[in-house]
Parts: sequence; structure tokens; C-alpha cells
Amino acid sequence: MSKYTTVPAITPNQLIKLLCLGEWVEHRRSKDGVCIKRKIGKHWQVAFIPIHDAVLDSGTLHAILGTKQTGIGRKGLLDLLNKYGLP
Repeated sequence: MSKYTTVPAITPNQLIKLLCLGEWVEHRRSKDGVCIKRKIGKHWQVAFIPIHDAVLDSGTLHAILGTKQTGIGRKGLLDLLNKYGLP
């Protein structure tokens, strides 16, 4: 498995599978996207990932990885990629 130093092009389904290999759980699925969640103390943190066939653009990926949704950032995504690889 190669070591990732930059974020590769990633589809929404690959991102969902990768986050679910970590500590996230798929919560709800709709025609527009998927809600994933994880428990932090007594509270749930929820993120929404839009579903489509194309690769996530950088702005959408940045918003998903940002503090208002998953909060893992670019470094957290690279850590998951290096640990589990790209599904």
C-alpha cells in the first residue's frame, strides 16, 4: 500500500466507506445524500455527504472535512487513507 501525502480524487461512496472504517456510522440515506454520525461524549456529531457518481470537488470535500461537519481535516483524511487505503 502506498503512503498518501496528498489527498487523491475521491468519490462520495469511497469517502463514506473510508469514514465508516474509522469511527463513523451511516445513519440515514436519502436520494440526495447520506448522513453519517459518531458519538462524542454525550453528543452526536453529524455530517452530510452528497451522493453522485462524479469525484467530489475540492470545495465540497473541504466542507465535509471542516469543523462544522466531520472535523477531521486534511490530515485526518490522510491518516485514514494511510491506515485503510482507498476503498
